[in-house]
Amino acid sequence: MTVAADGARVEVVEYTDPLCPWSWAAEPVLRGLRAALAGRVRWRRVFCVLFDEDDDPAPDPAAETAWYARYVEDISGLTHAPRAPRLSRVAASSWPSSLVAKAAERQGGDAADRVLRRLRETVFVLGDPADTPALALTAARGLPGLDLGRLAADAASPAVREGVRADHAEARRPVREVLSVPGGSPHPGAAKETADGGYRYALPTLLFRSPAGMRAVPGWRSYEEYASALRAVGPSLPPEPVRLDAATALERYRSMTDPERTLLTHGSWPPAGAVRIETGNGSLWLHPEEAATHPAVGPGSPSPPRQGL
Repeated sequence: MTVAADGARVEVVEYTDPLCPWSWAAEPVLRGLRAALAGRVRWRRVFCVLFDEDDDPAPDPAAETAWYARYVEDISGLTHAPRAPRLSRVAASSWPSSLVAKAAERQGGDAADRVLRRLRETVFVLGDPADTPALALTAARGLPGLDLGRLAADAASPAVREGVRADHAEARRPVREVLSVPGGSPHPGAAKETADGGYRYALPTLLFRSPAGMRAVPGWRSYEEYASALRAVGPSLPPEPVRLDAATALERYRSMTDPERTLLTHGSWPPAGAVRIETGNGSLWLHPEEAATHPAVGPGSPSPPRQGL
């Protein structure tokens, strides 16, 4: 673990899935938290595999897609997270995107963050979930500094598959603190019962651990709720999100939603050159270099890009 300023060794464990709508909705707050804690804690992602390989196929895929699209729309309405204007289908499996996300970690933290972001956007911006190996790898194409050949080889390797298997198992051993959770949030995050009678973490869930103790923060939560839990295990760690001017923020994050720019930036918006993508609920803003390779900008994109005004 990383040693924080007060000498406490702090680990943050994030239970997530690349294709989870609540994890997508939590991106603004979690991006802010990761930026505030950069270099001060060990941050570890655990991929839950929300859509599993052994799930039974839907008897009526069109009806399932319509139901799931309404579910995502409801979440989007509560959280202001973007959603795709049209969802092509419910993801058949989270395994391909989880394997690619796990493989990206071998190329460093920035690569891992950017690949995971692109994978999320396949569902919630494009409406075409990265639920096959080819689609998951295509989502990562063109990211600067990413070795796509290495990513493909690592994602297909036994070591990475074993890593996701370990994540799958860990996510199904929730701490007792999340088995029963008070309300107060549209998504309080109590652990979900599984088909075998066990439980798994609701997504997202964060655990904060240090020698001073452990705090669990499940579900969709405010920045202050995460900061409060963090102060209990690492009192000297910074509680405030890092706010940047518009140009610096877009340079850093490459892709930002309206909730993210509200939380993570200050001053006028948009920065010069920003490319705006309209979704079914608000805008996605791309750095011009990101837009050059982003699937939302190419042929078949859900809406034409516009230069920021």
